[in-house]
Amino acid sequence: MVELFESDIKTNDRKSSKGNQLKWLNNDIWYKADYTGYEGLTEYVISKLLQFAGLDEKEYVIYTPTEIKYKEQVFRGVSSKNFLHDDWQVITLERLFQSFYGRSLNNAIWSIKDPKERLKFLVENVERITGLKDFGKYMNKVLTIDAFFLNEDRHTHNIAVLMNGKSEFDYCPIFDNGAGLLADTYLDYPMNGDIYKQIDSVKAKTFSLSFDEQLDISEALYGMNMKFSFNKKDVLNILSLEGATSESIIYPKEIRERVCTIIFEQMRKYAYLF
Repeated sequence: MVELFESDIKTNDRKSSKGNQLKWLNNDIWYKADYTGYEGLTEYVISKLLQFAGLDEKEYVIYTPTEIKYKEQVFRGVSSKNFLHDDWQVITLERLFQSFYGRSLNNAIWSIKDPKERLKFLVENVERITGLKDFGKYMNKVLTIDAFFLNEDRHTHNIAVLMNGKSEFDYCPIFDNGAGLLADTYLDYPMNGDIYKQIDSVKAKTFSLSFDEQLDISEALYGMNMKFSFNKKDVLNILSLEGATSESIIYPKEIRERVCTIIFEQMRKYAYLF
């Protein structure tokens, strides 16, 4: 358990439809407290499974389950190393587009009728502003993660690039996956609900309400840029089920079994990604 203080609290402009999650920065480590359910477990499990996705370790943020004491309360949550160094900063796509064009990227995307053209518009404008190449491939990776793990909170405030003091740009590690895996048990996906109906009810946000449509369009435009190699035993081990132990044990078994069921169902649905 780590004890954090008011001086460590940090706010940022990366908005979430789920509200404002408590976040702290202490000794170059970020901490996030669970807000609507088991976001911390979701962040941890996804980051562990991304180790089986053929990605470079710099392409995504690695999270560790952590108990956080703040004032008189103890929260479950996660910690992660601060990936920003020197004068680099995170610039969300919404902020980037607003600064360059003076208008909302989200509004511009959703004013376009064809979902395929929405994604092309996003990618082409980010590449035009930043000079980054292959941003479409980056988006395919993001949308693959979102579709498989049911991340319902990937809007234009939650996709970002990196920028330094010389206005040079780089790719941002993929972060903030905590809205996946039906983590919001407080309101949208209660523990006593039908888990398969809940899976079917989750909506995407980036440029379509359908995860499958987003993924199909990104693959058609920019190819398949990610495949998974984990199996059911790997999932069980990560979730400390069937005798295995890990730091995720801070979450009750009922929650870990629920996450396992969701992942197994997604493995069945997206078998072609393996």
